[in-house]
Amino acid sequence: MKKYISISLFLIITIFAACKKFDYFQINPNNPTIADPSLLLPAIERTAFSTISGDAALASRYLVYTQSASNAQYYGWQRSGMGYGNISQVVKMEKEAARTGKPNYRYIGKFFRAYFIVNMTQTFGDIPYSQMMQSILYNNFSDSSATRPVYDKQQDIYRGVLDDLKIASDSLSANSVAIGGDLVYEGNIERWKKLINSFTLRVLMSLSKKEADGSLNIKQRFNDIVSNPAKYPLISSNAENGRLPYYNVTGNQYPFYNNNSMKTDYYLDSTFVDILRELKDPRLFVFGKPKPSSALPPTDFNAYDGLRGSAPLAVNTAKRGAGNASQIHDRYAYEAINEPSVLMSYAEVQFLLAEAAVRGWIGGNAQEFYKNGIKVSMEFSNFKNTYTGTAIDNYVAQPSVVLQAGNEIKQIITQKYISMFMNTGWQPFYEQRRTGFPTFDVSGAGILNGGKIPRRWMYPTDEFNNNRVNVENAVKNQYPEGDNINGVMWILK
Repeated sequence: MKKYISISLFLIITIFAACKKFDYFQINPNNPTIADPSLLLPAIERTAFSTISGDAALASRYLVYTQSASNAQYYGWQRSGMGYGNISQVVKMEKEAARTGKPNYRYIGKFFRAYFIVNMTQTFGDIPYSQMMQSILYNNFSDSSATRPVYDKQQDIYRGVLDDLKIASDSLSANSVAIGGDLVYEGNIERWKKLINSFTLRVLMSLSKKEADGSLNIKQRFNDIVSNPAKYPLISSNAENGRLPYYNVTGNQYPFYNNNSMKTDYYLDSTFVDILRELKDPRLFVFGKPKPSSALPPTDFNAYDGLRGSAPLAVNTAKRGAGNASQIHDRYAYEAINEPSVLMSYAEVQFLLAEAAVRGWIGGNAQEFYKNGIKVSMEFSNFKNTYTGTAIDNYVAQPSVVLQAGNEIKQIITQKYISMFMNTGWQPFYEQRRTGFPTFDVSGAGILNGGKIPRRWMYPTDEFNNNRVNVENAVKNQYPEGDNINGVMWILK
């Protein structure tokens, strides 16, 4: 009898379960679907502000890898990822901010969304934008327009990003609910505004080839920010850098701390060493080590030499084996704290202002902006006070460093390039792609891609599997020769 009762009870439960919607069974009681935005912010910050990349350093001709042939170093890369996961976390934080009545998280979310979107469009060109994340925003997973979003033109993407950044800066308020869980600025709204406005200047400068585009109004937008510091403050010291600090605590240490490859396989690129030696730049002493074959003191510029990033692996390993190449400085592998990971620095802001002044976008003294950018960069990089304040002043005063008429953009970008060593992700590569400075050597026999520097990455295979019609239309509209790494996207034309 008990057996029949048990069967009947099982059938009743089964029938009841069948009446439930499928979504009901997707809710894991041990994995909450809602959370305070302060719990989501730290992971988003860690992703966005973790900009230290060995591949970016290789592609940007700072370093040479000697363990094997690196596609980043030899320009043989192909596809990259879209980064939808990063943006989906920001969207979730924005939704929770709306649900809990904490608007500041929504506006910080606009900044992060803009940051991730800019990274994506700089990687590929046109990307989904206006319809991206509609399925998450509106819990709509059945509409194909939400799950297979169209690709927007790069011009429209940048217009939307710039509008969102302005809204974020205008709307953040110290009078609103305080921001918790903030690893970067500890809830300081004024510093968040400074970061957002400074990043906006970077975005605008990345469009320098489009300064005549009336729909973007680049020069006016740039000037509106710079000419109104009360409303649009900018990062004004190294203490205000948008950075992720590291601590001597497991899980929070410098990303290459105790990395065996960083200890043995990474050497300075000879073209980078040449720039620093020619300018007598003391940052060489904190970026690299003297070559083993040198008997000179570590403060002698002739004690340093690099490997050529374009040379075949065998050539570089032979030079390394002879003791004639400078390794990256020990601090990058042996110091748990070293220096923070920087998304946006005070030095970069100063170089942006210098370039804008040279281009006639703003008033002000380009020479002063430029000199200040160099000084604060050298202060940031001065590991364990290797060089003095007097050495910094003497460096900036050199005739070879002072801005020279007709050569200003090259000098500004070169100094910005030096300032971004082992930091700021792929930004140095994008700056070189935009301006041509400094020259990245491709003369060696190790170079792939027909001896050319790639202009982009190919769209990921997942896009062709899941959103084929839209990605193929995007390729056809942008790149007549197809989806390849040499296609020239709109911002570079």
